[in-house]
Amino acid sequence: MSTITQVATRAGVAPITVSRVVNGNGPVSAELRARVEQAIAEIGYVPNAVARSLRSRRTDTLALVLTDMTNPFFTTLAHGAESAASEAGLMLIVANTNEDDAAESRHLDLLLQRRVDGILLVPAGDGARAIRQCRDQATPLVVVDRRLPGHAVDVVRADSRGGARDLGRLLADLGHRHTAVLTGPRSVPTAVDRAAGFRAAAAEAGLPAPRAIHGSFSIESGRQMTLQALRATPRPTALFATNNFIAIGVQHALEELGLRVPDDIAVVGFDDLPQAMVTFPFLTVAAQPASEIGRRSVALLLGRLANPGRAPREVVLPTELIVRRSSGGHIESGTPSVPSAQTQPINSTPSIPT
Repeated sequence: MSTITQVATRAGVAPITVSRVVNGNGPVSAELRARVEQAIAEIGYVPNAVARSLRSRRTDTLALVLTDMTNPFFTTLAHGAESAASEAGLMLIVANTNEDDAAESRHLDLLLQRRVDGILLVPAGDGARAIRQCRDQATPLVVVDRRLPGHAVDVVRADSRGGARDLGRLLADLGHRHTAVLTGPRSVPTAVDRAAGFRAAAAEAGLPAPRAIHGSFSIESGRQMTLQALRATPRPTALFATNNFIAIGVQHALEELGLRVPDDIAVVGFDDLPQAMVTFPFLTVAAQPASEIGRRSVALLLGRLANPGRAPREVVLPTELIVRRSSGGHIESGTPSVPSAQTQPINSTPSIPT
């Protein structure tokens, strides 16, 4: 393994000059810097990051803790965060909690023991314990994709309530009077915010309050919530899935029942799927800027590292309403506006398993 002394000998400079070039501190002329960089490239010198971190008390490492790294929204978010971290010369560690508070706490303990410089966290629950863990170790924390009222902490998220309201207004304009919201746990702010935004749109239009069914942000939960929603009287003519995995579960349940989207029932969702995963985009969605959320989270964390005493900030990014075929056209009297020979009325669809 090459050493800093070997680099200095090769470049014909003192070791302190090599140190200044490698660590970016102290004056070095352009001519000497070029000689040192050429010597580093020629002998393949790799700076000792551990030794440097002991001197600077920094590890040049950030951590991103996600609730479900299999979800395309979070993988896109992680890609944005990793790109921003890399551009800043930092490494990003990614951990996954599977929406489990205990797993979240274990991951945070391990990351704090390894002295990461800062943590980006998508909380599995209300985030209170995670905030305490990081504060006890004086480690900067940015909460991602969650609104955490009552906590003085940096936050980067999309406007869940506003995006859901846009979807609710769209369905109201299309003539849907009876709808249902299929959402995540009551302990997760985004699950509550999206249900609230959708219900607010119905109230603005003078429509009956949509039924909100809480489950988990998973495909199977989306399937089960769909079956539950369709047992209601009157049966909803449109469903709102509050994340992309729930939306997939909705489609599975409707296929089992022989119901067609949007001919028999309309479906809208929150979060889009990457174009590479969908040949023919079909679902009407409120799309979050996932990659930008990741990038802005890293930027906010770096700002906190540079200025630990500043007041907490909340960055709220807008969603984009993307209207596709799944929301259908205008309906009348609870029946889709398609020729009767092509579909059966909503009230005469197959019975729902109990």
